Amino acid sequence: MAGKAKPESHSIDASIKELPDWRGEVLSRIRHLIKQADPDVVEEVKWRKPSTSMEGVPVWSHDGLICTGETYKDKVKLTFAKGASLEDPAGLFNAGLAGNTRRAIDLREGDEIDEKAFKSLVRAAAALNASQANPKGTGSTSERSTAANSKSPSAKPKLLSGGNPQIAKGDGDAPVQAYIAAMPGWKRDVGRHLDSIIVSTVPSVRKAVRWNSPFYGIEGQGWFLNFHCFTKYVKVAFFNGASLRPVPPGESKHEAVRYLHVHEDDQLDEAQLAAWVKQASELPGDPLF
Repeated sequence: MAGKAKPESHSIDASIKELPDWRGEVLSRIRHLIKQADPDVVEEVKWRKPSTSMEGVPVWSHDGLICTGETYKDKVKLTFAKGASLEDPAGLFNAGLAGNTRRAIDLREGDEIDEKAFKSLVRAAAALNASQANPKGTGSTSERSTAANSKSPSAKPKLLSGGNPQIAKGDGDAPVQAYIAAMPGWKRDVGRHLDSIIVSTVPSVRKAVRWNSPFYGIEGQGWFLNFHCFTKYVKVAFFNGASLRPVPPGESKHEAVRYLHVHEDDQLDEAQLAAWVKQASELPGDPLF
């Protein structure tokens, strides 16, 4: 094992040395933080890209991909493969925010990064990978694949990072209700409450589950809202929230999006939420999928 890691580390060394300017310094520092956060991380160099100035892209993995480090003329881009499922209280993610899987941190010359928060992100990404890996490693590959693909209705959905249910994608009310039923503890009541308000406000609402989140939209107009479980709150995302009045309180680095965070002891303002839902349903939605 060590014999394989060492040449890859040397490859990353060589790639960083090709960058004698500030980008090499940034990437070197990021690499150091990643290894501090997860000493068992695996380093590799992959994907030679004409768009980057390096001989391949540094990749860090542990039970799956954690992040990559690409360099461009004006920035170093750190892309977390499952960033959308990670909590980011420090707001490090500043790119790729519209996606439903990845998130990125773009660092430009002179930018500082919250090192403690960054290492927490790395640890959370590794923990998420571990939670989704086969916990015991038992059985053959085919046996594990068969079990993973089983659609047994009695199987309890897995809870991912932040207690978010892992629900297969699907269209209609059934997968949304399956998601809500799998929400842990007090969050289940929040999910039921949200769904009830949305349906009573927009009786013709269209529903679906994608990327382990329920989505609400209007046929032919796209999607206007979804929600997602995090450790301490349920995040309601209005995809055109910046156009709502009053603007929902949760800011986003994506210009159009606004959030409502519902915590355990919050008293949900039903009238205000219904007003936002009605406004959002009347705006052009996001096609998304």
